[in-house]
Amino acid sequence: MITAKTSDDSKDVYTIEDIYNLPDGRHAELINGEIYMMATPSRLHQGLIKEFTYLIEDYIRRKNGNCKIYPSPFAVFLNADETIYLEPDLSVICDESKLTEEGCMGSPDWVIEIVSPSSRQRDYVKKMLKYATAGVREYWIVDYDKDCITVYDFHNETVEVYSFTDRVKAGIFEELEIDFSKIDLSLL
Repeated sequence: MITAKTSDDSKDVYTIEDIYNLPDGRHAELINGEIYMMATPSRLHQGLIKEFTYLIEDYIRRKNGNCKIYPSPFAVFLNADETIYLEPDLSVICDESKLTEEGCMGSPDWVIEIVSPSSRQRDYVKKMLKYATAGVREYWIVDYDKDCITVYDFHNETVEVYSFTDRVKAGIFEELEIDFSKIDLSLL
């Protein structure tokens, strides 16, 4: 049973403790005290996570980098706020002091979210605002239904939109580009 604190306006406000009290196997995110249950990802969604994890991990290893990449479920605790708990599809963290056994305490350097029909509004609006204000350097929204990759470079205050025929440069790494035209969605 999840219980919530009630704010002055009588709206339930959930905390990270409520996330921890979910039944085993249930995943949810918490944004401003509101719980969002996460649907089981599709095969394509999981295939894209696997592909990006491989490409980014391979780059980091070839460059002898110290950044770590974590696919979901991996907890991200932004701003030490008890009303925010996120599980990005991919998190890249270059400051190892942020890593604990529970997850990332603070902002990852790079976050990739792969849009699902149930997460569209959350990924494009709510999470984008949270990541932007928490210090995430780069945020990619990969939307295969719309053939679109939106890249927010918060450090340089730019937004670029690409398609699945483009090469997309990762801003946090000097030489990493992901060539989306080489990702065969039918094989994932």
